Amino acid sequence: MSEKIEKHTISIVVDNEAGVLARVIGLFSGRGYNIESLTVAETDRERNISRITIVTSGTPMVIEQIKAQLGRLVPVHRVGDLTVEGPHVERELALVKVAGTGEARVESLRIADIFRARVVDSTERSFIFELTGSTSKLDAFINLMRPLGLVEVSRTGVVAISRGPEPM
Repeated sequence: MSEKIEKHTISIVVDNEAGVLARVIGLFSGRGYNIESLTVAETDRERNISRITIVTSGTPMVIEQIKAQLGRLVPVHRVGDLTVEGPHVERELALVKVAGTGEARVESLRIADIFRARVVDSTERSFIFELTGSTSKLDAFINLMRPLGLVEVSRTGVVAISRGPEPM
């Protein structure tokens, strides 16, 4: 009986220095682990700390291996699996370009309103929408835009943080 593949959101607090991201990514690629989403940014300038958020999939055993191996990297301060540590908030941002005229143009604006997407650029024949939310919300919006003239999509990847007053 094979173990079920699960999707996990892993947050890693690291020193903000050259080569750290390459080492983290090397750990994944060297062992054949897939990264579905990756975001990284400095979160504490005074302490020179960055936060890497990775969404990956694997069996529970593989996820545990990933976390253990990440924890052994020298510049890593903390590894947290937000999926199992309790309630957390995940968000993603997308810019979605849709081209069209006539009824398709009007319909794209109606759908954008329902999804609370903002128009951040407009020409006579296209819109660029900005949308934030869960990955599934962004996927649904993009799928509805396909028949209306979807041209291009740019996504940030997932950012996540645990709920409540305590830090990760």
